[in-house]
Amino acid sequence: MEAKARARYVRVTPRKARRVVDLIRGLPAEQARAVLAFAPQSASDPVGKVLASAIANAEYTGRATASSLVVSGAWVDEGPTIPRFRHRAQGRGYRINKRTSHITVIVSDGIEPTRRVAPERPATTSRATGTRGSASRRGASNSNERTG
Repeated sequence: MEAKARARYVRVTPRKARRVVDLIRGLPAEQARAVLAFAPQSASDPVGKVLASAIANAEYTGRATASSLVVSGAWVDEGPTIPRFRHRAQGRGYRINKRTSHITVIVSDGIEPTRRVAPERPATTSRATGTRGSASRRGASNSNERTG
């Protein structure tokens, strides 16, 4: 069983909200609530409200308890940007972008609580830079500079 909650047009920048959402993705719902309660970021308040709403939706529709739920999906989309202007010297004005977010949280009881792990990257090979390193490419005139 899956329940979703969405908050739209939240006056938090998407970049800051994504930092908070990354903290709770894959956690059990109760633990995610505790993480958001003690997170110092200001975006944790609206994300916590969306999480609480998703838990309440799951309890109401599917008769699931909060202890059995897991945050199976959570993401932040960018909403419309509200342009504002700040007065500057000599009659100028600088544009200030007030960004908004659409926050979505999905909780479900059918999956195990796991963190999303980044895929393993292949080992990078070092590029051939020559026998003397980067100093020889810069055109160093002193032989002591090339060896160091």
